[in-house]
Amino acid sequence: MAVKKSSPETLCPIARAEAVVGDRWTVLVLRELFMRNHRYDEIQAQTGGTPQMVAARLKSLEADGMVERRAYNERPKRYEYHLTAKGEAFYSVVLALRAWGEAWCKSAEEGVAVRFTHQTCGHPAGLGPLCEHCGELLRREELISEPSEAYAQERLARREAFKA
Repeated sequence: MAVKKSSPETLCPIARAEAVVGDRWTVLVLRELFMRNHRYDEIQAQTGGTPQMVAARLKSLEADGMVERRAYNERPKRYEYHLTAKGEAFYSVVLALRAWGEAWCKSAEEGVAVRFTHQTCGHPAGLGPLCEHCGELLRREELISEPSEAYAQERLARREAFKA
């Protein structure tokens, strides 16, 4: 599947945004970057994408100005991937997808995958976009995340399977 490129064929901002981030793999790569996984191997392990798919999404996100590469090793040359201001601005969309997925795509018995604490007020943040305790807009830099035990185990299992 080819990575879509944005085009000025329409004035519709939804269509233009979808052209940049409108596929599953791109959103999963962004999820990992928001979870502060910056290295290619960890992004690949956690998304389950093929090397070609992950590389194509990272390259496309870089071309669209959402991600920047930073060298962390010279020999062999290795890069980390970091969100730019444009990429960071996508966080509210990720929060909205998370809230919708928790409400409509899971059973109640599964519990919330990641609990956020709002540093500003020190209370559970809920699903957003506003803190369920103080009503402030949730910002990534003001949240402490704690994955559920089940979700932490799921992520660990993916990492271990990837290393094998």
